[in-house]
Amino acid sequence: MRKFILAAAALTVALGASPALAVDSLDELLQQVRESRSQLSAENQERERRFLQNRNEQRELLNQARQELAAAERRSDELTNQFNANELELAELNDTLRTQLGNFGELFGVVRQVSGDTVGLIRTSLVTAQDPNREELAERLAKVRGVPSMEDLNALRALLTEEMVRSAKVARFDATVTKPDGTSAEETVVRVGVFNLISDNGFLNYIPETQTILELARQPQARYVSMAQNLFEASPNTTVAAAVDPGRGSLLALLIQEPSLAERTAQGGVVGYVIIALGIVGLLIALVRWIYLTTVGTKIRGQLKKETATENNPLGRILKVYEDNTDADTETLELKLDEAILREVPKLETWQGAIKVIAAVAPLLGLLGTVTGMIATFQAITLFGTGDPKLMAGGISQALVTTVLGLTVAIPLVLLHSVVASRSKALIEVLEEQSAGIIAKQSEAGR
Repeated sequence: MRKFILAAAALTVALGASPALAVDSLDELLQQVRESRSQLSAENQERERRFLQNRNEQRELLNQARQELAAAERRSDELTNQFNANELELAELNDTLRTQLGNFGELFGVVRQVSGDTVGLIRTSLVTAQDPNREELAERLAKVRGVPSMEDLNALRALLTEEMVRSAKVARFDATVTKPDGTSAEETVVRVGVFNLISDNGFLNYIPETQTILELARQPQARYVSMAQNLFEASPNTTVAAAVDPGRGSLLALLIQEPSLAERTAQGGVVGYVIIALGIVGLLIALVRWIYLTTVGTKIRGQLKKETATENNPLGRILKVYEDNTDADTETLELKLDEAILREVPKLETWQGAIKVIAAVAPLLGLLGTVTGMIATFQAITLFGTGDPKLMAGGISQALVTTVLGLTVAIPLVLLHSVVASRSKALIEVLEEQSAGIIAKQSEAGR
């Protein structure tokens, strides 16, 4: 019995009985054990019920998730099938589009190409200097990847037509012109088609990158500037001669780089100036001699018409010798007349040798300049190589300019020497002819 009571007490302790469950008798202990077992059974049943409820809820959620997954997979399959179908339909539509476009595809490519060319044409056109920002439409059409609209095509056609029409007209407008010193001023500008811009100061240059109009610091030759000023000052509906640059500024750029006559002469260097000085001296000598011989010839022709001798001309002085020696014999008179002619000949032939020498020396000086110029050219090649032709241009210019100057001086001086020599020779022949006539007349008189 004692063992049973100890086992019940130990069971009570194992079941967590509180100190309040202290029992006074075995019956109470038994009653408490029974109550405790009943309570534990109820709790276990409640716990089992909640477990089953949670299990059922999770199973329901699992079934719901599986259903949603299945629905999503079905939707994914449907969308995949729809995507594949759309891809096939898109490929068929593209093929149909290419087939139906046919030549239009090439046409639209041409439109883009023409638009690109038009951008450059309009941007550099002098009409744009008058009306800026005209290339926006062409730029947009050059970048378009789809089919351009009919309105854009008509606008592009109108733009090209406008450019063509305005390129044949002369227009006057006000614009800001940048001077060579960097200052700007509002000026009236005349546009000659798409070829030239001019103002009252000469030719202008349009810079498309900055959309500015510059006055050329160096103008072309005076005759071109004069024609430009005449055009600038011309009244409407009048016709004037003008220089037009079909290269849209390229030829004008070359013209303003062309050296003037003074600059060209300076390229000849010292040798060139020497040739020019000799040419001027020779020309003056030839001119003075031609005037002198012409005057003497006039006086000799006047003397031929007179009966009395005058000493203001060679023939008169020779006749004066005859008048002073009418009583002399033929041989003496002939010697007197020869002496008189010999005194007159140097006066008629003087300085002709100088003209001839200058005419001969000028080409030699030109050849000297050619040699020195070629030496300078070869020195430039030795120092800098042949990479930059401008470094050799100075020596070549000197060589060619001096040659041209030498020939330019020699050719006219040779002609002038021939003229002067023939004229003096003709006068001498007149003197000799008159002298021979006098001697013949004296011989016939028997003296």
